[in-house]
This record gives sequence, C-alpha cells and structure tokens, in this order.
Amino acid sequence: MKVYRLKRQFNEFKRGTQFYLISESEFIGVKEFVLRTEDLTNRISINESELLKNFTLIKEIF
Repeated sequence: MKVYRLKRQFNEFKRGTQFYLISESEFIGVKEFVLRTEDLTNRISINESELLKNFTLIKEIF
C-alpha cells in the first residue's frame, strides 16, 4: 500500500492531509486512482494528472 500527502488544497481537503492508495486501474490508457483519507472516512477518485500535480508519495507499506 502506498501513502500520499496532499501538496496543496484539493477539493475540500487541506494541504498535508495523508491518503492511502486503495486501488489503481487503467482502461484504454487512462489511469484512475482511488485514495482514502488516513482515518478511512473519505474517498476520492482521481486521474493520473491530478495525482502527480497534487500529491507526493510518502512511503510504501508492504
């Protein structure tokens, strides 16, 4: 599992909020990622460009 941190405010989430990458999928070259907040109460679905622009990889948990 990968842990990401928000670089800047995104939707209603504040900068620095941590997210777990729950799933990633690709369909005809379009990647989609599902992230959940650290407390697992909120979920967002974003594309690859939004992930690269707004999130930083913190660590990978095996």
